[in-house]
Amino acid sequence: MQPFEGIRVLDFTHVLAGPFCTYQLAVMGADVIKIEAPHKPDMMRIEGHCPPLETEGRGSEFISQNGNKRSLCLNLGAPEGLAIARKLTETADIIVENYCCGVIDGFGLGYEAASEIKPDIIYCSLTGFGHTGPKAAHPAFDPVIQAFSGLMAANGTPENHPVRVGPPLIDYGTGAQAAFAIASALFQRTRTGRGQRIDVAMLDAALMMMSTNVMNSQLMDRSPPPMGNINPQRAAYSAYETADGLIFLGAFTIDQVRKLWRALGRDDIADELKGRDLAFMFGRAETHASILRDIMKTRPAQDWEDLINEAGVPAARVRRVDEALREPQVASRGVLRDNEGVPGKNTPLKTPAAAFGYLHDGPKLHSPAPRLGEHTAAILGEIGYEADNIAALNRKGVVTTG
Repeated sequence: MQPFEGIRVLDFTHVLAGPFCTYQLAVMGADVIKIEAPHKPDMMRIEGHCPPLETEGRGSEFISQNGNKRSLCLNLGAPEGLAIARKLTETADIIVENYCCGVIDGFGLGYEAASEIKPDIIYCSLTGFGHTGPKAAHPAFDPVIQAFSGLMAANGTPENHPVRVGPPLIDYGTGAQAAFAIASALFQRTRTGRGQRIDVAMLDAALMMMSTNVMNSQLMDRSPPPMGNINPQRAAYSAYETADGLIFLGAFTIDQVRKLWRALGRDDIADELKGRDLAFMFGRAETHASILRDIMKTRPAQDWEDLINEAGVPAARVRRVDEALREPQVASRGVLRDNEGVPGKNTPLKTPAAAFGYLHDGPKLHSPAPRLGEHTAAILGEIGYEADNIAALNRKGVVTTG
């Protein structure tokens, strides 16, 4: 039995952060019902790099975090649509929404309304800046929070910054924080019987993901300067050009640095560092970096990675994502699951499922991201609607059946 089997989630989310949160609940067994408006479904349905999938309303940026969910296409602005949502709330354990502050309250589905229907409901809201503070009403996307939080200014090099972080890490980091908060609230409910109101902000998640920067900025009374690929104090914790590309050396401790130098045939430098402290190593950083630049250029990056890892020191050739996906290590972990059929291709599209494994009853990806309204009729049938009622609601535009 998976951890969240028997738990029902009403998913009023769109874009990335909210859907990723509910996706993590879905791969752990929750029945996640994704609720979208007929006239304004999740905008990610038409975003991606595969036109046939986008034509289906299942673009790559949608299917990456909507597997295992069921789709209910519902017009909350219609009285009959609100009635359906309220009836579903009676059956739900969790509601997750990521509209701007006040929007879902305007539909009559805010926390107060939901908790009157289901007193032990766990209600999670995700927004850019949270539900308190002077920016609570302001909208945001991942790069906007990167800019506001200081993450963008912390990225890049001393000569070229701020630089946007390419992948939407704040979206996914926020979704992960929200999923953890919900799981914690579920556990709390088993002890207290009480529901919970959860307020998750992308800005707060960004600061959590920059915890060391947050602390160091306070201690220094300014932000630490961006260092790019080169650590000015730790020569062996930096990136270098090799004969055919970049490698990042991850020797952080003095013990690791000494092992690195021995692996590179420089016992003299390893011996010089014996019994020394970090201040001594920092003082030698420029000299050591110059030596490493010359050594690294003599062999291909993969040769260096193999040699240095064998010595027990972290290091990795700098790969593109497509290269990383072909690595046996990735295949061995199960983070990617066969799930999607791509029109015109015989091989399935592998979808990230979860960044962890269980000994038993762990994360599963059993169904692809749904087409809009694919499960509308089945879900309405579960709460007592007859086929003729559903057909009438469909004709009125209250629901859309797939």
